[in-house]
Amino acid sequence: MDRWLIVGLGNPGPEYAGNRHNAGFMVLDELAARVGGRFKTHKAHAEVVEGRLAGASVVLAKPRSYMNLSGGPVKSLADFFKVLPANIIVVHDELDIPYGALRVKLGGGDNGHNGLRSITKSLATKDYLRVRFGVGRPPGRMDAADYVLRDFATAERKDLPFLVDRAADVAESLITSGLEATQNAFHPSDLKPAKPPR
Repeated sequence: MDRWLIVGLGNPGPEYAGNRHNAGFMVLDELAARVGGRFKTHKAHAEVVEGRLAGASVVLAKPRSYMNLSGGPVKSLADFFKVLPANIIVVHDELDIPYGALRVKLGGGDNGHNGLRSITKSLATKDYLRVRFGVGRPPGRMDAADYVLRDFATAERKDLPFLVDRAADVAESLITSGLEATQNAFHPSDLKPAKPPR
């Protein structure tokens, strides 16, 4: 039976809990609730829940390192639980996707995301699945690093529980239906011709 490793990216500590950069942790908390488990400290420097999700054996993980060092815990967990990169799903915040949108892909670049860069380096491959949680671009001239380390705005928080729930659905769909079917189900607009740039 294939085992899956689903990793949510974020920074540990209560001061970061509501940050945009911690969207991955929020989604993992929802998945843990679905599994019916509580996170426990693992020697791989992560908080882990083992259980069954969508009929599959899963390991849910939140690295206890800071974002830019996420790769070490992910590699350690993949080795410990014998999970291949193709069965690793990383849930992370994404600046280049508008708030309220979710995207899923296999492989690709890190797009300036330090957590992804660290994971790709540690796994020595880009070929793992990503659930990209759109947080949008910072307003005006705000620095991107400052933006992602701020809490979701009041208006955004209204929709946040729904989006977290939907992102958890996306992760489940990757396990049950695979990448292409999940893309078709959760971002059908990508199948339409792109509008020409104005």
